[in-house]
Amino acid sequence: MGENKQRMLAGEWYLPSDDELRADTVRRAELCAAYNASETAPPDERRKILEQLLGELGENVNIRPPFRCDYGTYITIGAGTFVNFGAVFLDAAPITIGRDVQIGPNVQLLTPTHELDTERRRAGWEKAVPITIGDNVWLGGGVIVCPGATIGAKTVVGAGAVVTKDLPEGVLAVGNPARVVRDL
Repeated sequence: MGENKQRMLAGEWYLPSDDELRADTVRRAELCAAYNASETAPPDERRKILEQLLGELGENVNIRPPFRCDYGTYITIGAGTFVNFGAVFLDAAPITIGRDVQIGPNVQLLTPTHELDTERRRAGWEKAVPITIGDNVWLGGGVIVCPGATIGAKTVVGAGAVVTKDLPEGVLAVGNPARVVRDL
């Protein structure tokens, strides 16, 4: 593994345009294209594609195409999880999704962040921070989870919310930025 990729996985500033990461992107693009074209294929064929694409995949996971990700290999999805149409999981850092999670349409899990300094941003520097989604979480349609956020088990995040910081277990959170409105 090259130094740049090591920096990426360590949560340090890295350049996503290096040859090693580009090769990983080509692999991902081919597997995402195959998966997104497989909507009418038998479930076992579709699962085989996901097993090649993702780092870990629990039993009875259902991901409706289209599905997009950065690398795939840094995504773990627990058993019984459902991911609706249009999901975007940018996994430059690990994305860990628990068991029995419900993810609405057009949800985005975004681990990368970019430089605020104009020159470094223009040069392409970015870093990534892991996202963790606990068991039995429900993310409504269009939810965006920002880098570094953890969502506790049994929490519900309302449609269109933007999660910018950790949410505790067993709450309802809504809005931009997402805020807890009550316990569940």
